[in-house]
Amino acid sequence: MNNIVYIHQSAELYGSDKTLLYLVSEMKQKGFNPIVVLPSHGPLYDELEKNEIEIIIAPVIKISRKMFSFFNLISLPFQVYRSFRCIRKNLKGREIHRVHSNTLAVLTGALYAKRYGIKHLWHVHEIISHPKIFSNLYPKIVDFFSDTVVYNSKATQEFMVQKRPKLLSKSHVVLNGFDRISPKISATERHDFRTQYFKASDDEIVIALVGRISRWKGQQLLLNAFRLLEKEVLKVKLVFVGSTPPNQEVFLQALEEKIKEYHLEEKVTIVPFQKEVWKIWDSIDIAVIPSTEPEPFGLVAIEAMLACKPVIGANHGGLVEIIQNNKTGLLVAPNNEEALKKALLLLVSNKELRNTMGVEGLERAITVFSLKNYIDQFAVLYR
Repeated sequence: MNNIVYIHQSAELYGSDKTLLYLVSEMKQKGFNPIVVLPSHGPLYDELEKNEIEIIIAPVIKISRKMFSFFNLISLPFQVYRSFRCIRKNLKGREIHRVHSNTLAVLTGALYAKRYGIKHLWHVHEIISHPKIFSNLYPKIVDFFSDTVVYNSKATQEFMVQKRPKLLSKSHVVLNGFDRISPKISATERHDFRTQYFKASDDEIVIALVGRISRWKGQQLLLNAFRLLEKEVLKVKLVFVGSTPPNQEVFLQALEEKIKEYHLEEKVTIVPFQKEVWKIWDSIDIAVIPSTEPEPFGLVAIEAMLACKPVIGANHGGLVEIIQNNKTGLLVAPNNEEALKKALLLLVSNKELRNTMGVEGLERAITVFSLKNYIDQFAVLYR
């Protein structure tokens, strides 16, 4: 049996965490033996455990600005030693056929594979345009440490390859994919969920941004556009679903302050991260992904489409490969609150258009972004 070690940077359940969960759960059915290395316990750990996936809790070295401080550079060899020692102890001498590093931030996998002569696949989920030092350095690091590089979209590949053309010879694009397993919630459940979490009545249109509250996900931009919208439309609510990355609570505080400044406390709700994501998608009316920087892919767009919801997305990055403009949703000029407001107004005021786009999106999600396509491509790469 092929033993594959997957190394991941967190135990949360956002985009790259979910794609890893889907991948390893299905790979086990394909005859591979996945072993997942995580830095801590968390929602991802719990889901992997439910799927009977072997998990190793070990220090995971991540590339970050802090890494380049004097103290961290001095301590790096000791961090590497502790990480390797913990992983090897848990592997108990088993032969490893491939190391799969999930996201660019993970450095442990690259170093481990190079040290022990194991084939290394780097799964790139990010477009890192700044700071420039990382933007220019990452393609060189990935090239040096990888036998195979997988990108989650053409946009992600193009960004890396244009900086390091040599990467093209070992590059593959595998679009994220998954299937919806849980059934659609009932009308009663929808009513209760909207009332409890969104403070919304059945006749109000609920607009939602699901994702981390961070610098570039576009929460402030959407709030500004919604402020313009709600002056023209009465029965409309805005919901932000998600939490901040560790030590970045400042973005949540800034969002809360703006909501108060705009006197929108009755119209806008912030809901912390939820594990039962399908209840959220079934309870909203319009999904919005207004990222101010290019999304490498945009997994939440697929989730929304699988829930038969129209999606408004920024017209750059991986979202362009997911959303079909004027068919499954609307693509708007990035960082343009007036354009975003117009798109929102169009869908809020046209229920038939929302329904039509939702049906088209569901068909596209099932056809193009299926879990089978995703898993089959990785199985070929591993073999």
